[in-house]
Amino acid sequence: MSFDIAFKLVRGTGIAAILASTAFLASCQVRPLYSESSGVAGKLASVGFSEATSRVGQEVRNRLIFIASRGAGEPANPEYKVEFSARSNVISTLLVPSSDESLAGRATVSVDYTLKSTKDGHVIKAGNRYATALLDFPAQEFAKQRAIRDAENRAARQAAEFVGADIAAALGR
Repeated sequence: MSFDIAFKLVRGTGIAAILASTAFLASCQVRPLYSESSGVAGKLASVGFSEATSRVGQEVRNRLIFIASRGAGEPANPEYKVEFSARSNVISTLLVPSSDESLAGRATVSVDYTLKSTKDGHVIKAGNRYATALLDFPAQEFAKQRAIRDAENRAARQAAEFVGADIAAALGR
């Protein structure tokens, strides 16, 4: 007799748990970030970006403009403005003790940004994103400098992708 009561109690608890989890999952609103219904693409197309102060900053800016406008360029009268600063840091990681030379390194690009409305100057989103690219240091100096530049470019494009996703998410709310 007590076995029937315990079985009914467990079955009732299981059914209640399934119903509660179904109700919880039904309240989740998952949708594409760039969906037409949310209007994020139109808002992104009306974003302007501050001028770059370095070569790496220009790489970030160019990629952000491409991401926001999908290749159409910057708007003449933006509704939103992104002020950003980008900086790069190259570090040697694999040091050969006998020759005191480095064989590999990493380039890290860090971007601080602030998304504001141009109408009232209200800050919508502010943050920092960074990306790291690994590189090998060749023996020739020119090749080494070119490898550093290429790694900085890769890291700058990746950091810009992160910033672009943050901006799209902020504008989608």
